[in-house]
This record gives sequence, C-alpha cells and structure tokens, in this order.
Amino acid sequence: MTFFTDPSVWITLAAAVVSGGLLLWPTITGARTGGVSPAEAVRLMNREKACVIDVSEPGEYAAGHIVGSRNVPMGRLEVAPELPRNKTLPIVLVCASGKRAAAAAKALQAKGYAKAVVLAGGMTAWKAANMPVEVAATAA
Repeated sequence: MTFFTDPSVWITLAAAVVSGGLLLWPTITGARTGGVSPAEAVRLMNREKACVIDVSEPGEYAAGHIVGSRNVPMGRLEVAPELPRNKTLPIVLVCASGKRAAAAAKALQAKGYAKAVVLAGGMTAWKAANMPVEVAATAA
C-alpha cells in the first residue's frame, strides 16, 4: 500500500492531470487558435455552405483570390451588403497573411456571426496548399 503514500506517484499524477487539462483547454473553451487550415476551409465550403469573405484591398483581391469569394475590404466590413443574412452560416475570412482576417473575425463575431473563422496563413497558405486561385480579368 505504499503506492498511495509515495509522493512521487502524486506528483506524477498531478503533472498528468495538469498537462491533460492544458491540452484540452482550447476544445473545452471553443477557442480556435490560428484559424482553420485550407483543407478545413474547403470542407466548410463544401459541406456547410460557408461563405468566403476576402478582406483584402481591391488591388490585392484582383491579383488573386479564392474562387467564389466576395471582396469586402476591412473599411467596409461594418456596412457590407455582401455579408450573408443568415448569421448561422460559417464564414471563412481571408487576407494575404491572416492578420486582417483575424480582426475581421472578431468584428463579425461581435455582430452575431458566431461561426466566423480565419483561414490560417491567409492566401499564402492557400497557395502553398496548391488550392485554386482566381485572378480578376483586367479591362482592355
């Protein structure tokens, strides 16, 4: 019965419980650190009818964007008619690196879009994953 009285057993058990809790904390709180991967974004678009909003400036958007995405620059985000009316649909927010999209996600979540997520790594990660990119046609 020295197993229960040995301090090293209790220290090891406490360390296991604490480390397990730290690993589960993001899942328990529902936090999404870093956003969704390109593969997860495609799954959201295909299975959950996610809307893709690119918060890049029009010039960046024209240079290359996700096929079917809508361009809503950060300055117009609060009044954009391009946002879906159904606030329960997932929204994947995109920009060049993901930083502006993270700010946009917070703003949309405050407006009631609970499923607004960021494409981790932005268009850089999308292109690195060899996902399709559409370039706006230039006017002749």
